Amino acid sequence: MFEGEFASLQAIQRTNTVRVPKPLKILADPREEGGYLFVMEYMDLKGLSKYQAMLGEQLARLHLHNQSCEQTTSQSSHIKSDDSQPSYVDQFGFDVSTCCGAIPLDNTWSSNWVEFYARQRVAPQIAMAEEKYGGHQAIKPALLHGDLWSGNAAENASGPVIYDPACFYGHSEFDLAIAAMFGGFSHAFYSAYHQLIPKTPGFEKRHQLYMLFHYLNHWNHFGSGYKSQSLSIMKDLL
Repeated sequence: MFEGEFASLQAIQRTNTVRVPKPLKILADPREEGGYLFVMEYMDLKGLSKYQAMLGEQLARLHLHNQSCEQTTSQSSHIKSDDSQPSYVDQFGFDVSTCCGAIPLDNTWSSNWVEFYARQRVAPQIAMAEEKYGGHQAIKPALLHGDLWSGNAAENASGPVIYDPACFYGHSEFDLAIAAMFGGFSHAFYSAYHQLIPKTPGFEKRHQLYMLFHYLNHWNHFGSGYKSQSLSIMKDLL
């Protein structure tokens, strides 16, 4: 789990678009056999408030960063977690497995976003839910935070900070799904974001599709309280 978050923080940090805590080291937990501790930069944080618009702009710049790399670097099939400078990533996925909550995610690289999302995000969640509880467009890979709800965004004296990422390269709209699920992001956040990345036709349907992953993920984490929302979205998408 921590290896994926460590690599995710490094990947976001290398873009110089939005601040994240600097990951320092993963240590064995002497208090618990088989347990680990994740050491990262200490930051004096409070709830996100006056920097909503700044975070909206910075998140958009994070999502646009890979496209800028396409113009300045030679193409690479993927980015290694120890690369000092990001190069253009022309596939969807990530070099290591990450976790959204406690559930590991399959980030195996794929050249097709629709297949990646269906097979490596939605399908595993549906399979887990079954086991436990009985519009095409050209899409450029963007580095995603992966779990950007309001509890993973804050600010300090100089601006917004995001943390606890589950990074992968995917469709930029994916990060807005869980942001909308739990609220906490203001009109200023969305306005600043969409000034850089405007909505395109089909946005609302795709928004529901991307929210479906998070409702299924929460269903698998926390039980049937999220069942009705998951089924409702599925029906709306039919």
